Amino acid sequence: GYETAAESWGTGRAVARVPRAPGGGTHRAGQGAFGNMCRGGGMFNPTKTWRRWHRRVNVTQKRHAVATALAASSLPPLVMARGHRIGQVSELPLVVTDGLESITKTKQAVEVLKKLGCSEELQRIIDSKKIRAGKGKARNRRYTMRRGPLIIYNEDNGIVRACRNIPGVETANVMRLNLLRLAPGGHFGRFVIWTESAFKKLGEIYGSLKSGAPLKKNYTLPRAAMENADVARIINSTEVQSVLRPKLEPPKKSGIKANPLKNKAAMERLNPYAPEKTAALKKAQEKGTPEQKEVENKRKARIAASKEYNKKHKRGDATFYKTLMKAFETAKAKADKKDDKAEEEEGE
Repeated sequence: GYETAAESWGTGRAVARVPRAPGGGTHRAGQGAFGNMCRGGGMFNPTKTWRRWHRRVNVTQKRHAVATALAASSLPPLVMARGHRIGQVSELPLVVTDGLESITKTKQAVEVLKKLGCSEELQRIIDSKKIRAGKGKARNRRYTMRRGPLIIYNEDNGIVRACRNIPGVETANVMRLNLLRLAPGGHFGRFVIWTESAFKKLGEIYGSLKSGAPLKKNYTLPRAAMENADVARIINSTEVQSVLRPKLEPPKKSGIKANPLKNKAAMERLNPYAPEKTAALKKAQEKGTPEQKEVENKRKARIAASKEYNKKHKRGDATFYKTLMKAFETAKAKADKKDDKAEEEEGE
């Protein structure tokens, strides 16, 4: 996109100020170049190779992280919280004999893992295989899968070769522990299987709080921040609760008053029969339903009864309107007669 000697034409030419390819006699001449909106141009804000890819972390911090991840791998709640199925595992940390390091066949390794109670864990990993979301599926990393047990050995006599084709199972040398394998994704509590010699080697590597770490220069294991890590027990203890303020009760809030004529739920609380009544009225308006036929029959009967009553009691001059009008006519006639009589007396 940057191989042409394109320059902008500037202002006054009634075209955009984007750089344009030079020359003439070809379609390319005068076409926009370089811009992210141009054909053949570069992308906007391209990723740079000089991005700060790595971050420096203090050596002691990295050692603390590895020690913490190793400690977390021996606590069943943290291992289960990470998703591992360890219901059939006898104990944590799980330590086996050094004979595991001499296994050379994958079939034998799978049998050993199943005998240790990892069959449910291995099945979980197989079931978790999914196609990756995003463009990574087209970039040689098509599938994603959960992480399974991590086998830590002291000496490789064939265990690495035997376990490399088992889905989710990884191996690591006790002298070269990788934090990204002990805590994948930054979540500690990985299910770790130790060989006996590797587990004993930890004491030589990290030592104790008094002796320090013999194989790690100027390093001592991190001291526990709390002697008793049962925070719930500490908070609920009499000593702590006796000096705390009493719990504040939240203010009581009254519910919003709903109009039963507009709110179906409010109407149903007042009248449980309301939904059935509404449904009956709805059916009475639908053509062809028995309810609609019953309403129609009642209406016809009511009209017939009204006609029968009118025919019997309201004939000719007996109607209410005509009787009322006759009363007005009689009163008017009397008034006119009285006026005529008064005029005659005045004339005399």
